[in-house]
Amino acid sequence: MSKKRKRVSAETPWEDVMGYCRAVRYGDMISVSGTAASDRNGKIIGKGDAYAQMVYAIKKIEAALRGLGGSLDDVVRTRI
Repeated sequence: MSKKRKRVSAETPWEDVMGYCRAVRYGDMISVSGTAASDRNGKIIGKGDAYAQMVYAIKKIEAALRGLGGSLDDVVRTRI
């Protein structure tokens, strides 16, 4: 039986150019790509405020996980 990949779009202009994807589910594993505090147009959110940037990035990650059937409670490793 083969596993299928399911992806969540980052909805950013550079996604098609760079082959970027917010997150990918393969079987029971979800991998989330690097996440910056920028909106769909590349505007920095919370400029000069590391906490605001972190909150924004975590919300983007949480939405991607939900889109693939996961949640922040399922996270086993993060790298900053």
